Order: sequence, then structure tokens, then C-alpha cells
Amino acid sequence: MKFSFKHSVKWSIFIFFVTFALAVILSVASTSMLGKAGWGVGMVIVLMLVLIGVFFDIMGLAAAAAKETPFHAMAAEKVRGAKQAIYIVRNADRFSNFCNDVIGDMTGVISGSATAIVVTNLLWSMNAESVWMTTAVSVAFTGLVSALTVGGKALGKSFAIHYSTSIVLLIGKCFYFLETKLHIRLLAKKRGKSKQRKRGNSRAARTD
Repeated sequence: MKFSFKHSVKWSIFIFFVTFALAVILSVASTSMLGKAGWGVGMVIVLMLVLIGVFFDIMGLAAAAAKETPFHAMAAEKVRGAKQAIYIVRNADRFSNFCNDVIGDMTGVISGSATAIVVTNLLWSMNAESVWMTTAVSVAFTGLVSALTVGGKALGKSFAIHYSTSIVLLIGKCFYFLETKLHIRLLAKKRGKSKQRKRGNSRAARTD
């Protein structure tokens, strides 16, 4: 795809508002759930946020690392999801930006704040009043969540690079299912070229 500064600005503005809306929704939802739940349930929620971040990080990196050629061969053989996979690879910059930066980084930030709430609930249940106990629990939980996040993304990146074609095809099949079974189209197809061809043909017909 050719670089377009105008389209890049529009995409950046769109991503800004989408990120803001998703961050507000997830923050309110996680805070309300963690406030009513115990520290054990809260830790499960934090781990789910970490896994979501790792999962979307794998998707974004796979889209950036995948090549378009294998999917053309699959599309010629009418493999389900191959056409959607081609669109994902052609728009890898936007797809990876949404998966890695919007979802991945956002879940990382929210999981950090959620960890603080979990630590507070744990200390409250323990009736911990000493400074060293508070510090030890905070450092332990923060270090654990950070290690799981970084370690999970490191493992996920290695997996995404080596199996990028299979991962993107699986994503394409998911989009294919949404389009054919649920009639939900998330991948917008451009029609500019077809319109230009029709206009060109009509002009040629008029000159004849």
C-alpha cells in the first residue's frame, strides 16, 4: 500500500477516540468488578487482562510478519478466510496498530491499576498494618504481573513470527465466519478502482 499522510491522520484520530472509549469502558468495568470481588477473583481478572494483551500482541505481530503470496494461492483454491487474510496483510500497519498498541498496551495499563486494587484488597483482608508487609506484598504482586506480561509477550512474539501464516489464516477464518454466518463485516472493502473503471468505460462508450 502507498503511504498517504491524509489517511494516516484520519486513522490516528479514529484510533484516539476508539482507545479513549475502550479504556474508559474497561477501566470502569474492571474497577467495579474488583471493588466487589475478593483478592483471589481479582487476581484471576488481572491474569485474564494479561492473557488478552498477549493474545492480541500475537495477532498484531503475525499480521506484520506474514507474507501475502501464500494467501493468493489459498484464495485460488477457495480456502475459507484466505481473502480476508489478504486484506489483513495488506493493512498490516493498521491491524497491528489496533492489536498491539490499542488493545495490547491498554490492557497492560489497566492490569497495572487492577493489580493495585487487588493488593489493596489483599492487605485489607490480612489486616496488615506494618510498612514492610505492605511493601513486600505490593512489590511481589507488581513483579509477578510484570513478569507474566513481558514473558508472555516474548513467548508470543516468537510464536507469531514462526507461525504467522497459520495465525493470519485463522484470523481470516474468524472474519469469514462473522461475514457469512452472522453478517458482520469488520473488514471494509474499497470500491474506488471498480468505480474508476466503470467511469472510464462509460467515457469510452460516449466517444465511440
